[in-house]
Amino acid sequence: MTIRGMLIAAGVLHGLVVAAAARLAAAAPDAEEVLRDVYVATAANPRYSEGSILVLAGGKLLFATTEFFGRADHATARIVARTSVDGGRTWGEPRVLQDNVGQQNVMSVTLRRLAPGRSDGPIGMFYLVKNGPRDLKVHLRVSTDEAATFGPPTVVTAADGYHVMNNDRVTVLSGGRLICPIAWTDDVSRPGSHFVAFCYLSDDGGRTWRRSAGQVDQPQRGAMEPEVVELSGGKLLMIIRTQLGKIATSLSRDGGEHWDEPATLPLQAPESPATIRRVPGSGDLLLIWNNRYQPGAGHGGPRTPLTAAISPDDGATWKHVRNLESDPEQGYAYTSVAFHDGRVLLSYYVAEGASGRISSRFRSLPLAWFYAQP
Repeated sequence: MTIRGMLIAAGVLHGLVVAAAARLAAAAPDAEEVLRDVYVATAANPRYSEGSILVLAGGKLLFATTEFFGRADHATARIVARTSVDGGRTWGEPRVLQDNVGQQNVMSVTLRRLAPGRSDGPIGMFYLVKNGPRDLKVHLRVSTDEAATFGPPTVVTAADGYHVMNNDRVTVLSGGRLICPIAWTDDVSRPGSHFVAFCYLSDDGGRTWRRSAGQVDQPQRGAMEPEVVELSGGKLLMIIRTQLGKIATSLSRDGGEHWDEPATLPLQAPESPATIRRVPGSGDLLLIWNNRYQPGAGHGGPRTPLTAAISPDDGATWKHVRNLESDPEQGYAYTSVAFHDGRVLLSYYVAEGASGRISSRFRSLPLAWFYAQP
């Protein structure tokens, strides 16, 4: 090859390298950490809690949460939402997604695409309608216009009793089955009331529902606030809030119909909900929970710190343990998790120790943050 040819070839190669580097840089996740208190508690609305985040068409974010007009779980409340077009850095004005149709409230929203693997399919809005200590039911409304409007409600849990489903809890399996994980008791106000965990299942996009054949129990107050995640091998893992200083677990090998005898994760935890998700494109699990336990303390201790960890082996071991929040004067719980463009989108409540008010926080972090050493 002539010197001129070598220079031309080198120039072409350099151009290809530069172009490839530019593509990689464009595809690399933004390293910025975004934190915004999107719903700030006030005297009129002293509690904003139990939220859910959904990515809409074009990357716009929809953040829904419960707006309370008091502090108690049975206080009057409704579901409100804000949108962001810049990754959560700024948020629009709130709008009401679901008015209060309960004798006490509506609360604990979940936003989900109902068709697996689709970013443009119908959107389900799940929420609780609370009429009293013996009447709490899960409802579903579906949107086909990117959450501009929602259709009429379907009752998911039609049976009697008090059906608790936390915010951001519905699991859409790879085969299309929808799973609502439920903690049930007949009367939450009865002294010694005891919860058992089971699932409601739908195989027709949420039009009809049935209760799973099996259920999971735990000592003392029982199996509370479950969540279900699909493992890489097709089994399902349920995690459960307990009063035992541990997060209980159970496995299903038939899509949530039946559940194995319970076990525990090798982590300490107070009586507080944990959130678990499978990291897209991998078999890893991401867990968010309160990494602290104080025997004898109310609820097993305060809900701080708020911690993240990664498991590469279906929950047998946990690595990359990092605190998201650790202020001892505040409490953090009821986390939601969504993944988008190499980032993890979180919401969780922030309880002020001094005033008792609860706000809803948005947090966006690169996925790589959860794999870095603290």
